[in-house]
Amino acid sequence: MILNTKILLERAREGGYAVGAFNTVNLETTRAILDAAEELSSPVIIQITEKTMDYAGGRALFQLVSNLAEFYHRDIPVGIHLDHGKSFEIVEHAIDIGFPSVMYDGSRHTFADNVRTTRKVAEYAHERGVSVQGELGNVPYLAEVHGVVDWDDYMTDPDEAARYVEETGIDTLAVAIGNAHGFAAERPEPDYDRLKRIVEKVSVPLVLHGASDWEDGRAEKVSGIGIACFNVDTAIKLAFVGELTKVIGEGDKTDIRSVLEPAMHAVREAVKGKIRLYRSDGKAEVINNG
Repeated sequence: MILNTKILLERAREGGYAVGAFNTVNLETTRAILDAAEELSSPVIIQITEKTMDYAGGRALFQLVSNLAEFYHRDIPVGIHLDHGKSFEIVEHAIDIGFPSVMYDGSRHTFADNVRTTRKVAEYAHERGVSVQGELGNVPYLAEVHGVVDWDDYMTDPDEAARYVEETGIDTLAVAIGNAHGFAAERPEPDYDRLKRIVEKVSVPLVLHGASDWEDGRAEKVSGIGIACFNVDTAIKLAFVGELTKVIGEGDKTDIRSVLEPAMHAVREAVKGKIRLYRSDGKAEVINNG
């Protein structure tokens, strides 16, 4: 059952848990995510990036995710989301394909430019019933980090966050509190006090990117403060590629399915671990009955 991500995240915030937003690139990762959510009766968001749209075909992959969700996982609330759309044109294309939720990432632009384009995206999307995630602050990638990081230059300003949400009309907000994408070094300790101030000033659900490795109590703490969604990409890649490498190394393989199926199972187990960590297991029935 495909639902708007705004609904999923509002329910999560009200229920004191978080929803995992997992990136997919193919049939196997999509099936693994949905199978894990089905097994644990959890709502889930499946994300597709610009690069993945170029790789697999945006329309083709969107239809694949939609069909699997609608025909094989009807009891699971599933959101489908464009992750990190970097221009209005990319977001417009995703909406025209059928994405019910999109992200415009203007975090590398000035505050004024970010507000201007995000507002344009939100107006276009809302006219078509599509929810919008914006980002304020900077969640760095490995290639962007050089030497010592002055985290105050990267993290979300609470007062600006309030202005950004009000002036753009977005439905959810991705924030930066010392988190980082991929293998970039994070702030030694997330800025929990900053997150509390953002929660006090912002009315929409909050999203945390770059949190694949937050399994040492940090995920539980920030979800308790107010994070309603965690984006997970690196953990998916590590599980899939790690198992794929292992299987290929065990001997000659000519059946593609015999190579890909163990990798799919590895991703499923990784996703199940995240679902339990975010405490969304068992919440599908709550949403369906709500």
